[in-house]
Amino acid sequence: MSDSQARITPQEAWKRLADGNARFVEGRPNHPNQDATRRESLAEGQNPFAVIFGCSDSRLAAEIIFDLGLGDTFVVRTAGQVLSSASLGSLEYSVAELDVPLMVVLGHDSCGAVTAASQSYDSGEMPPGFVRNLVEEIMPAVVETRRSAGDDHASLADMVRTNTRQVAERMIDQSKIISAAVEENRTAVVGMFYNLRDGKAELVFSSHDLDS
Repeated sequence: MSDSQARITPQEAWKRLADGNARFVEGRPNHPNQDATRRESLAEGQNPFAVIFGCSDSRLAAEIIFDLGLGDTFVVRTAGQVLSSASLGSLEYSVAELDVPLMVVLGHDSCGAVTAASQSYDSGEMPPGFVRNLVEEIMPAVVETRRSAGDDHASLADMVRTNTRQVAERMIDQSKIISAAVEENRTAVVGMFYNLRDGKAELVFSSHDLDS
């Protein structure tokens, strides 16, 4: 591994991600690592500094909203950032094989999957097909938010924030590989909530102090 590819700390990875989002919000992206030289340099391997587990929503393109380029992030996406054996295996790979110092669970406002779960909570009816699986996985976040805020005051955004936090916690609880990396301070797990209108990604959960 060259000096330019040397592993960075979770705090350094977080700063790089936050700085990129700030540039995107302000409308002055650098579009780094998107040229032919970067493409050719990655032909023999990758060294991403973060893994982003985000919602499949077309408005949530990680490399764009964090102003990143080729080889910067390992990205896993499912509707409502719902964990499955395949997605969790992909996340474990990013830690065990790629040694990423930062894991990000990325939710967003107006999430269709969380909306479907909230509607099922109200109606008592589940959607057909495999969408039911998504709703069942998200339902604990809907229930927690509704019970804590009250049915009349629980917003969809709050349900997304709760779901994002729960998924981040579940990643650590269910995976020995991820939990070991967190305990050894090799990797930090964070949850972020993305605002579609202004483009800002805010922190809603962190396994570490990211300012140190």
